[in-house]
Amino acid sequence: MDFTIVLTILEFIIAFGLLLFLHEFGHFLTARLFGVEVEEFGFGFPPRMVRLFTWKGTDFTLNWIPFGAFVRPKGENDPEVPGGLAAANPWKRLGVLVGGPMMNILTGILIFTILFTKTGAPDAKTVQIMEVADDSPAEQAGILPDDIVMKINGVEITSTTALSSIVKENLGKEVTLTLGRGEKIIEIKATPRLNPPPNQGSLGIVMGNPVKPISFFQAVPYALITAASQGAALVTMPILLIQGKVAAEDARMVGPVGMYDIYSQVRSRDVTAEAQPASTAADTLNRFWLLGIISIALGFTNLLPIPALDGGRILFVLPELLFRKRIPAQYENMIHLIGFAALLALMVYVTTQDITNRIVLP
Repeated sequence: MDFTIVLTILEFIIAFGLLLFLHEFGHFLTARLFGVEVEEFGFGFPPRMVRLFTWKGTDFTLNWIPFGAFVRPKGENDPEVPGGLAAANPWKRLGVLVGGPMMNILTGILIFTILFTKTGAPDAKTVQIMEVADDSPAEQAGILPDDIVMKINGVEITSTTALSSIVKENLGKEVTLTLGRGEKIIEIKATPRLNPPPNQGSLGIVMGNPVKPISFFQAVPYALITAASQGAALVTMPILLIQGKVAAEDARMVGPVGMYDIYSQVRSRDVTAEAQPASTAADTLNRFWLLGIISIALGFTNLLPIPALDGGRILFVLPELLFRKRIPAQYENMIHLIGFAALLALMVYVTTQDITNRIVLP
């Protein structure tokens, strides 16, 4: 087997396993915080290889399947066990259940924050020419990629929307663009077309925002917005799929095999970009963006109100919080057992699909 493939597989196992470990560590921390006893914190999955040590009543174990981790709280499903999870008050149970997904979401936000400090962030108030179409008014007038549009007809430009609006108001009329080009400020006249060719605008330009360097704390809002948009996309995807606004192929579920396929292709592109002298940090860090997205997806997926997931367990806590009425444990456990079986069946289906219909990025 090619050494690059082996390295990629190991990278993915370590990275994805770390995200799973952090999820369980979030449950462990919140359990300790709220006074819920934890019987075992396992590195990897059973069967057990060895007990490493015991700390404050918790056995820390090393297990034979070297992937992720698990937490076994005392009395997880039995409210008759003192000091256990099921016996804790509903607010504490809610805190423990939320702890794992929140750890994944916070990890994703941290990854995004670090990446924004490495790559910079779009300067939304500055409009830059990204591309100029052949034989377009922009090319004929001498507009070049990387030019900064400062003014048009004397009006200061602070967004791509403002530029588009003024251009639309002057179709067929000559406009004066004040451009920043390196250290120079120049003026260029161009006439927006009334009937541009397909897939081109009136001037024949592609606009964007240049990237500006930012500090760690300046990157936090960008990371929060990115995390929120990823979470919203995940939650609304089933609705868009039902409405026919998203193709089934674009909305397919993926398991670890599918995630590996995506990771390996993104990593390959990063490695190729690293070999290019003109590449930037943004060109070589795509696999880390992907890990941030996966972390956010793990967090939000586990919050979905599906039996056996954290969100499904939270759903059973809510009646107790709102109405002080607890659903009998035997009914809750039965529903979670059915949900777990359904999730296993779904995972088998998704994994089979990932193997038989491998994901190829465009």
